[in-house]
Amino acid sequence: MGMMAKMRNLAPVFIITVGALFVLFMVISDSNVLEAIGGRSNNVGSVNGIDISYQEYQQAIERQRESQKQQTGNDVPEEQFDQFRDQVWETLITEKLIELEVQRLGISVSNQEIKDIILGDDPPAFLKQNFIDSLGRFNREMYEEAIFNPQNEQILLQAEEIVKQTRYREKLQSLLEAGMTISEDEIKRKFIEQNTFMEGQFALFANALFPDSALNITEKDLRNFYDANPDKFKINAQRKLSFVLFRNEPSNADSMLVIKNLENVKRMAENDTSDFKYFVDIYSETPYSVDTFSVSGLSNQAINALKNAQKGFIVGPFPSLRGGYELYHLLNVIPTSEKSIKASHILVSQMGDDAANLAEADRIYQELKNGANFAKTAQEYSKDPGSAKNGGDLGWFGKGMMVKEFEDACFSAKVGEVQKPIKTTFGYHIILVTDQSTSKYVVEKINNAIQESATTRDAKFTAANDFSFLAKKNGFEKEAELMGYQIQQSASFVQKSLSIPGLGANKRLIAFAFENSLNSISEVHKIAGGYVVAKISEVISDGLEKFEDNQPKVRQLCVIEKQYEKALELAKDVMKKTGNELNKVSQIDSRIQVVNTGKFNSTTSIPILGKDNAVIFTALSMKKGQTSEPIRGLRGYVVLHLADKTPFDSTAYQNQAGMIRNNFIQEKKTASLNAWLSEIKEKADIVDNRHLFYGY
Repeated sequence: MGMMAKMRNLAPVFIITVGALFVLFMVISDSNVLEAIGGRSNNVGSVNGIDISYQEYQQAIERQRESQKQQTGNDVPEEQFDQFRDQVWETLITEKLIELEVQRLGISVSNQEIKDIILGDDPPAFLKQNFIDSLGRFNREMYEEAIFNPQNEQILLQAEEIVKQTRYREKLQSLLEAGMTISEDEIKRKFIEQNTFMEGQFALFANALFPDSALNITEKDLRNFYDANPDKFKINAQRKLSFVLFRNEPSNADSMLVIKNLENVKRMAENDTSDFKYFVDIYSETPYSVDTFSVSGLSNQAINALKNAQKGFIVGPFPSLRGGYELYHLLNVIPTSEKSIKASHILVSQMGDDAANLAEADRIYQELKNGANFAKTAQEYSKDPGSAKNGGDLGWFGKGMMVKEFEDACFSAKVGEVQKPIKTTFGYHIILVTDQSTSKYVVEKINNAIQESATTRDAKFTAANDFSFLAKKNGFEKEAELMGYQIQQSASFVQKSLSIPGLGANKRLIAFAFENSLNSISEVHKIAGGYVVAKISEVISDGLEKFEDNQPKVRQLCVIEKQYEKALELAKDVMKKTGNELNKVSQIDSRIQVVNTGKFNSTTSIPILGKDNAVIFTALSMKKGQTSEPIRGLRGYVVLHLADKTPFDSTAYQNQAGMIRNNFIQEKKTASLNAWLSEIKEKADIVDNRHLFYGY
């Protein structure tokens, strides 16, 4: 009875573990399972003619979502859900393609194989893990009791499916890896790369010795270089988009909803005898804490209210510097030696030179001394756009938050007295200190973030749809101007791009750009930042960049090649004159210095040269005491003298060869599998109609 009770206690964990691992394979082989739970609905897509139903895809999403919850304790954030759906889709596509390949290759897994694996001496880890005791011992008796318990029949079927799919993968991978070999030379080369350290001296014949101005490159040189190097100017088909973005952001109505909710909480707290912490625990989106704020850590509205509040009062809701709105319960006001200042300023920097700026600042200062309103004058004359619209108000700040000259003037000024213009790197400032404080406020707070509501999202989607419809009818630019929408431009992108510059990942929008003609206008597409309507603004076809349109690029590449040619000529000439002795190079040409490499290997850098693989791998092939021919490196041509080199250790090689072979094979296996998956996915006929169901 005790054993069975323990089994019942383990059953939920067993179910969760098997279910979570089953998600990793995303394969439902038996269509009867789908029919039993509701039948197939409309298709979200297909792979090589094999349909993927909405229900199958949605179940895959929910299983993966549940798996993530089990692993991390957190649900997928709403703002990441579209990306999450894409990841599940890619996994599902991969699994479908693997299924098809398994069928094509005639790979089979028998029931006896599955039984032998589950009941074998070493069962799969995902099944064993719930039957390991505190000492790490596997309880075979408990495991088999769970396997043969009729109550666990459905769980066992899922476990069998996981084992089956795993065996399919293993057999498929074995076929892919058949004939994969690692030669003795490859292993030896890898050992040498990992275990050889070298040291020597080098001379760098740098490209920089030959500036563009000294090369006398003609138009004919550029044309010849362009004609001789078509591979450097090949371009794939590209597109650019103009777009209007309807951003994900809260509306004024969303803000007002938060304010009204906090006002209701405030009324309840004021009319209730419960501690304020009681309301924090229920209504705040941040955990309860008692915080001590200086005025520089609070909004102006909150400071003004707290300065006039008595202990025990609740003030707010006010905007929070941490985002959203907050209610504050004032516990105490304590003195501090850290003075904070509230000030306004007028910045003068627009007159063209320093003397003119000072003259203008003096003129404005006199107007203020004669009674002009500071806020109105700041709005009219100040060139600080952030504060000018607020009458020059900078809010509260403490020491270390402003440039020194400005800070010194503020902290030495009297409240309410307009200061003479002072100069900073930004220009001339006329300062008015409006308040100061040497108090800190001890508060409890309720914080509510402002989030975009479903109503606001729906309104933006409707606005985007309206714009798309009208833009197709009346013109993209015209409608954007009439509606006051900002048109943005993407950089160019290719068909295989993972994302669109300025917009992010959206495969459907990339497909739209390459399946339609210039000036075509899209439907509404959902992206991470909101909703977007786009127009194809530029179409670039496959081919070569035109010589006439790309002379700066042609010239840049031509200059680099000419510099290498000159550097090689210099290296050969100097080394010939020295008799190939590196220590005499500087005597022949004082511009060329001989530098010690220090100890280096295949993974480290060389002084001045950095991690220059051409130099490093040439050194690996050299013998101790040898001087190289000029090596084309990253910065020019390099001549290397190898003074020391770790000798080949045959004993160490024999000890490490097996491990190197295994690692090498694993690298090749992974690369081979990834290449194979990419190839079959590239050739596959994949139909993606998810936008009909999810609106993106």
